[in-house]
Amino acid sequence: MTIYDFFVKLISNPDIAISQLITKYNEWVYIFLFLIIFAETGLIIASFLMPFLPGDALIFAIGLLSSKGELNIYIVIPLLIFAALLGDNLNYYIGRRFGSYLIKKEKILFLKQEYIDRATIFFQKNGKNSIIMARFVPVIRTIVPFLSGTTKVKYSVFLLYSFIGAVIWVGLISILGYNLGKIKWVQENLEYVIWGIILIANLPLLKQLFLKNKSA
Repeated sequence: MTIYDFFVKLISNPDIAISQLITKYNEWVYIFLFLIIFAETGLIIASFLMPFLPGDALIFAIGLLSSKGELNIYIVIPLLIFAALLGDNLNYYIGRRFGSYLIKKEKILFLKQEYIDRATIFFQKNGKNSIIMARFVPVIRTIVPFLSGTTKVKYSVFLLYSFIGAVIWVGLISILGYNLGKIKWVQENLEYVIWGIILIANLPLLKQLFLKNKSA
């Protein structure tokens, strides 16, 4: 299986992709899951290259696999909370150090100005709460910590909201997967459940794309 094939499966069937990793690499899978969540929250270019990274669906699948005993829920939840928190902090400091310079540019690599503009509106509309809310919105979840650093949000405030967001995002969705994974209907229709989560998570992004094309 190529890397491309693996990521396609990770997006469409994250539970199967992770199970295959567990079979092949055993406990090393925890490092892989850590890196995925870290990349989705901390590497701003990664989110633009792959805006449909299965953050919410992946965490749900992790909870489901934990209910089957393939992963340890007591290890994976704090590990992924730490990964999300670390990713946020990286983006915050990038924004604090280079944000003013980057925002003045029309485009840097895959960092388009329109993405910054959308996230800025979201950030201004919701204030500090956007740090928590952005966790559930692909791409936006990466840019908001960056904007927090750029606009010099007090670090202690940012850290508090970032921690709350990470706990809610990882904890809520993984526990939801852990409990719903025990239901027979969910097990039999898991593919549809996963795609439903992906669709719901990406609705804000799809709505913006649709409205933009409609007005064009």
